[in-house]
Amino acid sequence: MNHPLADRFDGAAEILADIAARVPDTRDHLKQTRRTIDTYHPKRLDLTVAAIVEETTTSKTFRLVGPDDTPLPPFLAGQYVNVFTDGTSRPFAISSSPARLDHYDLTVRRVPGGRVSNLLIDTLAVGNGLRTTGPMGTFHHNPLFHGEDVVFLAGGSGVAPAMSMIRDIVDNDLDRTFQLVYGSRSAHDIIFRDELDAIAAAHPGIRVDCVVADPDPEWDGPIGFLTADTIAGLTGALNDRMVYVCGPQALYPYALEQLAMLGQRRRRIRFEANGAPADPTAQPHWPADVDASEEVTVTVGATSFRTPRNRPLLDALEDRGIQVEAACRSGECSLCRVRICKGAVHNADEARLRLSDKQFGYTHSCVAYPITDVEVDI
Repeated sequence: MNHPLADRFDGAAEILADIAARVPDTRDHLKQTRRTIDTYHPKRLDLTVAAIVEETTTSKTFRLVGPDDTPLPPFLAGQYVNVFTDGTSRPFAISSSPARLDHYDLTVRRVPGGRVSNLLIDTLAVGNGLRTTGPMGTFHHNPLFHGEDVVFLAGGSGVAPAMSMIRDIVDNDLDRTFQLVYGSRSAHDIIFRDELDAIAAAHPGIRVDCVVADPDPEWDGPIGFLTADTIAGLTGALNDRMVYVCGPQALYPYALEQLAMLGQRRRRIRFEANGAPADPTAQPHWPADVDASEEVTVTVGATSFRTPRNRPLLDALEDRGIQVEAACRSGECSLCRVRICKGAVHNADEARLRLSDKQFGYTHSCVAYPITDVEVDI
């Protein structure tokens, strides 16, 4: 039936006739949209270990491929995937190039007490399967905001996202200047050392400076920590270049202090989220006179259990087999967001909560610590 106003417009009859003559569109657009989303942003990937490279005595790179060597979802250099194993999960940066989607490389370093990193290094073998999320994360280069001349301060396995950025520059012939300042305990701990040296020698826009804290007699490079003097001596004046920082948790406040001494603005420093705080009680807003080791009761539905105050709520839930969707485990991605119906939690500085979360009781469970007995809605 024609709209009553249609006849008032010149050519309306011809347009309506054309519409009526068209073949009906019977495609399932919702299904096609879902297929596209799942291709580029899958919730889960089931990958297989195709190769293992022993980078140093404490680190390995695991090359992961998809079924039947199908191309993997695209990612931006610096992003990570979350690895699920042993009833929990941990994020690991992709160290391979975004230009090569036949595989993802995850470079993992052994750390004292590292539940997942040590498990992967000790037990993962070629042919084993590994479940991950699709690529995610905001720690990547954006030329519009970050410019084309950047500095990257890395420590330990924090070199993994830097390696992906460097390989991205090489593989895509990007017009970008990139300086890596890489701190390691010893020369033997430098991951990708030979490849980094070869790339820097072949590409004038890429510079690599390794700094060793505990040098052996043969080391002739910079020594010590990544102090303001060391950084300035290697990079020259920063001149507000974007500075990326990735490494162990202790590096972040230290690097921020050193960069501030060099006059670097906070908005020109990008930190990769790297886990819950080592000691939440050291944060200024931890409640006074609260014993961090004392246990409180957590209740989820009909299940109740005891857990220490200084254990992240997400970890405590996983200990009891209660699975919560999670990815970054650093307070940023918000996937582990839960509601605190009763009781109080300490929200760590790392939490990136919405303005309304406090009003409605929501928290990021990976960086939330139960201060009192709490009831949780997942």
